[in-house]
Amino acid sequence: MSKEVSFKNRDRFNQLGFAILALRRVRGLTQEQLADKAGISRGLLSAIEAPNMPRNFTLEVFFDIAEALDVDPADLINASVFPDKVVNKVKNKDKDKNS
Repeated sequence: MSKEVSFKNRDRFNQLGFAILALRRVRGLTQEQLADKAGISRGLLSAIEAPNMPRNFTLEVFFDIAEALDVDPADLINASVFPDKVVNKVKNKDKDKNS
């Protein structure tokens, strides 16, 4: 039984799932192939990659997926998260427009 993803982390899990999906496709792997290489079920991988349905998963699963994709886990995280300076820049622009 997995804990539900908190509201504040939903976007992060969605972005990470999308990064995994994108890199899997770049590598030319099906969900079944990647799941097999990572030692997880295809259903779990499908849930992780599903857009707008964030799925909580362990670091062990994350590390296994990164290894199966032949990518450093830090690079996978960096590919999936916009830096605060990018997010804040958009917020500040919106704030300036409303002033």
